[in-house]
Amino acid sequence: MSQAEAMQAEVTRTVSPLWTFGLLRSELVTTFRRWRTLALLAVLAGVPILVGIAVRIETSDGSSVGGPPGAGPAFIAQITNNGLFLVFTALAATLPFFLPMAIGVIAGDAIAGEANAGTLRYLLVAPAGRSRLLLTKYATVMAFCLVATLVVAVSALTVGALLFPLGDLTTISGTRISFAEGLGRALLIALIVAASLVGVAALGVFVSTLTNSGIAAMATTVGLLITVQILDQIPQLHAIHPYFFSHYWLSFADLMREPVYWDDLLKNLGLQAVYAGVFGSAAWARFTAKDVTA
Repeated sequence: MSQAEAMQAEVTRTVSPLWTFGLLRSELVTTFRRWRTLALLAVLAGVPILVGIAVRIETSDGSSVGGPPGAGPAFIAQITNNGLFLVFTALAATLPFFLPMAIGVIAGDAIAGEANAGTLRYLLVAPAGRSRLLLTKYATVMAFCLVATLVVAVSALTVGALLFPLGDLTTISGTRISFAEGLGRALLIALIVAASLVGVAALGVFVSTLTNSGIAAMATTVGLLITVQILDQIPQLHAIHPYFFSHYWLSFADLMREPVYWDDLLKNLGLQAVYAGVFGSAAWARFTAKDVTA
C-alpha cells in the first residue's frame, strides 16, 4: 500500500463514524420536521383524547363503561377508577391499526421517497455506502416507532390525569400495586409496543427498496398490514396465526398481571426479531444490487 493510500484509509476510518452519526442526525431531523410526520403524531396523540372524553361523557350520568364482559379494550372499564388505565387502553386501541399504519407510511417512504425526489444517488457517496444508508434509514424508522408510541402514552397519561383520579391500581389478576409501580409498568408496556413494530418497520423498508414511488411503497405496506390483520381473524387459518407479525401484539396486557405472564411476550419479541432479520436481509440484498438512477 502506498503512502497516499494509507493516508486515505486512515482518513476514511476517522471520518466514517462521524459521517454515520451526521447522516443519522440529518435523517432524524428531516423525518421529524416533515409535516406528514407531525400530522401522523398529531393523529396518534388525538386518539387518547377522544377515548378519554368519550369515557368521561358516558360516565357523567353514572352509567358504566365497557359493556358486557369481553367488549372493547380490556382496560377501558377501569379508566374511571384510575386515569393510568387510559394509557393501556389507548395503546390497545392504536396498536392494531393507527400505530402500524403510521410506521408503514414512514418506512415505505424511506428509500422510495428519496428515489422519487431524485436525491437517492446523492446520498450514496463515500464514505456513506448503501449498507450504511439503509441501516440509517431503518434506525430512523425505529426511532419513529419509539416516539410515536411515547406520544400515545404521554397524551393518554395527561388526559387521564386531567379527567380521572390517579392512585394505586388493581392488576388484571386482582392484586393492588402502587401508582409508581403502575407508572413503571406503563413505560415498560410502551417500550414493548414500540418493539412490537420492528417487523412492520422492516417490511416497510423492504417494500421501499422495490420501487421508486414513495406513494406506492406506503400503500403496499399499509395494504399488507391490513391483509395480515384480516387473515389473523379467520378461524380456519388458526394453524398459521402464530406466524403473523401481529398475532401477539396485544400480549402486552400480560404485563398487568401478577405475576407477569412472559410466554406470549417473549414469543412476540422473538417473532419481531425474525421478521426484522428476514425482511432486513431482503432489503439489504435488494438495495445493494439495485440500479440507482434517481
